Amino acid sequence: MSKSVEELGLLPQGTGNEELDKAIELAGYSYDPAQDIFYSTMDPWQRKVGYCRLFDEVSAPLGMIIDCEPIFFEYRGIKWMISFWKGQYDLVTGCEIGIYREALELNISKAFTGTFYMPINNDDLLQMSYTLKKNGNPLFTREGKHWWLTGFKLGEFSEPSELVMEIMITLEDVMMRDAFVSGLRDSGYSDSELFIAGKSVRFTFDIPHTLQPMTRTVETDKLIQSKNQLLCDQYQAITRPYNNFPDKVKALEELSPVLYRKVMKIGKTQRFYEMYTSIIIIGMFLLSRLAGGINKTKQLLR
Repeated sequence: MSKSVEELGLLPQGTGNEELDKAIELAGYSYDPAQDIFYSTMDPWQRKVGYCRLFDEVSAPLGMIIDCEPIFFEYRGIKWMISFWKGQYDLVTGCEIGIYREALELNISKAFTGTFYMPINNDDLLQMSYTLKKNGNPLFTREGKHWWLTGFKLGEFSEPSELVMEIMITLEDVMMRDAFVSGLRDSGYSDSELFIAGKSVRFTFDIPHTLQPMTRTVETDKLIQSKNQLLCDQYQAITRPYNNFPDKVKALEELSPVLYRKVMKIGKTQRFYEMYTSIIIIGMFLLSRLAGGINKTKQLLR
């Protein structure tokens, strides 16, 4: 089995700040100084959490204005989801590709009904690559055999509509490729948007084809993005005099502890997953109480 780029040690790592490196590692990320981006590692704590649609619904309230594009398909008798995200994650512009497999079906009363997915294991990793462009200009490129291929550029402010991901994914075999292509078509992609070669599929994620979260509205997006742009402007103003990342971090630590702490919480933070988990637990509790009440009523009616 071929190894990922992280396993081969092909990606440069380290910000030059030992404390920050440790905090970033605990957060599940590493730093690529060649492209000046952060990216998720192979086995971060996020890999144990899983995913469902509620994740995308809580993104905007937590300051992340991002387009999402979940693609669903069935392969080997199992439900799969390969999802793409791009946009503004608080203080960073970034994007993601995540690959997940069905874990269980959730039915949380009126709050949520749908499939809960878990990340794939190492035997199912897929070769992926993308270039993230902003207004036609490349921001960064990521490539590797992975389950969660991400990139985040600190202090860069973007509207999701300014960003385009040029994506290529190599599937396990032709059967999986065809299933994935069917999922893309079902989501609204036309044949003219898809380029197929062997087991690989190449396409562009620009304007989402799928329904976006209900929490994304014009008014709330504008409000949250105003805050995000202010944060990015503050970051740029403080770090502009410095031409290397360690000096920028030191300046942030001295002049803006608030921004410094945000640097250590890039991407989808632990708070994001904690809020999601809380929703699931509360929903399960309410569902169990509801089921208990129904059963008690049935007993009284007998």
